[in-house]
Amino acid sequence: MILESLSSKIFITHMIQIILSRRLIMTKLKRISFCLWGLLLGISLILQASPEKTRRPMTVDDALNMTRVGNALISPDGKWVFFSKSELNWEKNRRDTKYYLIPAEGGEEFQYIGQEGGNSFQYSPDGQYLSFKRSVDKKSQLFLMRTSGGEGIQVTKHKTNIGFYRWSPLSDKIFFIADRPRTEEEEKKYQAGEDVIFVDEGPNGQREGRWKQIWVFDVKSREETLLLDQDLIINELDISPGGQQVLFTARETNRRNDGYKDEIYLLDVSTQKIKKLTNNKAPEYSPLWSPTGKYFAYLAADDKEWLNRNSKIWLMDPATGQHQLLSSSFEGSIRGLYWSPDGQYIYFNGQQGVNTNLFRIKVTNKKIEKLTDVQGTIMVTGFSKDRRRYVYIFSDYDTPPDVYTSPVTSFQPTRLTQVNPWVEEEIELATMKVIRWKSVKDYEIEGLLHLPANYQKGTKLPLILNIHGGPAGCFTNSFRASYHIWAGLGYASLSPNVRGSSGYTDHLREGNTIHQGDGIGKGDYWDLMHGVDKVIADGYVDPNQMGLRGWSYGGILGGWTITQTDRFKAASIGAGVYDWSSEYGMGFNHDVRLWHIGGTPWDNPQAYRSQSAYSYVKNVTTPTLLIHGMRDTTDTEGQSMLFFTALKDIGQVPCRYLRVPREPHGFREPRHQRIRDIEEIKWMQKYVQGIEWQPWERKDDKEEKKEEKKSK
Repeated sequence: MILESLSSKIFITHMIQIILSRRLIMTKLKRISFCLWGLLLGISLILQASPEKTRRPMTVDDALNMTRVGNALISPDGKWVFFSKSELNWEKNRRDTKYYLIPAEGGEEFQYIGQEGGNSFQYSPDGQYLSFKRSVDKKSQLFLMRTSGGEGIQVTKHKTNIGFYRWSPLSDKIFFIADRPRTEEEEKKYQAGEDVIFVDEGPNGQREGRWKQIWVFDVKSREETLLLDQDLIINELDISPGGQQVLFTARETNRRNDGYKDEIYLLDVSTQKIKKLTNNKAPEYSPLWSPTGKYFAYLAADDKEWLNRNSKIWLMDPATGQHQLLSSSFEGSIRGLYWSPDGQYIYFNGQQGVNTNLFRIKVTNKKIEKLTDVQGTIMVTGFSKDRRRYVYIFSDYDTPPDVYTSPVTSFQPTRLTQVNPWVEEEIELATMKVIRWKSVKDYEIEGLLHLPANYQKGTKLPLILNIHGGPAGCFTNSFRASYHIWAGLGYASLSPNVRGSSGYTDHLREGNTIHQGDGIGKGDYWDLMHGVDKVIADGYVDPNQMGLRGWSYGGILGGWTITQTDRFKAASIGAGVYDWSSEYGMGFNHDVRLWHIGGTPWDNPQAYRSQSAYSYVKNVTTPTLLIHGMRDTTDTEGQSMLFFTALKDIGQVPCRYLRVPREPHGFREPRHQRIRDIEEIKWMQKYVQGIEWQPWERKDDKEEKKEEKKSK
């Protein structure tokens, strides 16, 4: 058998060096050594002549088949990591998730939760239990599982769905949020079919709303006690070190765009009285008690108005209501707060540009330290109780996500999983570089340029221009299969972080608002165009072979773009809004009224018309594919039908519309995802390159066809 591994080559080379370096005295030994030398040299030459394993381009099916990791938690003692693996179940048109434990310093994993699974996993602070939620009779209930062994046991039989929950620091209680139940009379009418929604009443909005309650569950007695039942929409909570006070965020209305009205409240467990700690026009979230209970940290963009800025870390004394901004010196996006045990530091995930790392801020002097410095995306998901070790998920442009741990004191990664080894072994992955360019009003824009692995300098490629959602989304240095699929088809991909993107300065974040710029579809459109100009000028792209694709706000800006220029040969736009007036009140658009257009359609009709792609639909010369989920309530599905009908009636460009049943804003069903991606590629290949492209055939489909033939 011919040895093929790199380790074998190293071993052979090492043996040759040993043999040649020794001066053997006896003639027979010399002859033997030379024979061995000849044999090993021959094997070495064969190995060197053996061709490397041929890599293949990535396909849509590869992307669907990838295993995904998530739910990573580290046990309070820092010895174990809990995580999930999600795998494709093509036959049942879903993804199946299993849960595992693995030693925090590496080792063999083993399955930990049964087939029924769960969600919202948490360790009790003392490490004795793993808690989670699971649906029982269509209601979400709490389960407890001893970490020493045994099965998960249902411990609540609540009348309504249990939502957000949190352990008390003493591990004796679990506080949770649940829907207020209907009265007996209300339930009777509802079951009889009297389910009309009075949108202007109570907690109702576009759907039936339910006021929320706060309950406490006693772990020892298994008793549930109602702590708070007021007309509030409650989102999240945190428990004081002594377990006697509860911080929670809530608002008094449930209208579609009222999320900005969230305030922080304090609940006294013994008296069951509440106190409103914030009262402004800015939403606050993620309140987190300090270990001493004297302060709490929270996130908010501002302490007065809801501004289109990055969230910042604030500190408040609940006794006095005095608060201060801690993270004013940090430019970027902040997620996930964790206190140090002594209350001196707050750890957080910080995104700056396209990379995300772990930081900490010292409370006393507001000094910020960068604890990791990777080119990629580190997302810390938990710390040991003593904050000496943490668990995180890492990926970069050519490394799929996996679970890692590291000590806090020095960044020493231990990789715990490699759930997609075949990607590294089989797939020819794209290369990536971060590029920057100047745009209108002197904005510097950053973007990602992905190229085929075998790209030769000077070759001009067809281009896919990617437009992100949000508009405060962003493209990051993380693994996206779509980049590699397009590269495998011979395309360059440009993914710009236009003004309005998160992860940069507040100045760039507010760049597409009416307060600082001209609103959406103005400066951000020119950011796209100047980025395209750059990759053309740098010799990467054929200007006569370009297509664009975008989803959500990417669909909105993509739709706008094809009404403003004829430089693109094809467009795929999904889940977008093309007429702002008709979307008013229907979709999630308070930010549009407040920041991006201003006013209302009746007070400011000209702005609503002038910033709608629908107003310029007669200008479209780009063959356009539209895609929309029929249960999308973020950007409503009628918007795509409106734009498609106009394109069809005008009749000057090819257009197609995919209406996808059961799908919300982000598609969930694997077969729908495959159809979406395949049809998008077919559209680009046809109109960008003039190719009648034949899609890949799934192995599952081939097997189904074979079985059909056998049965016949």
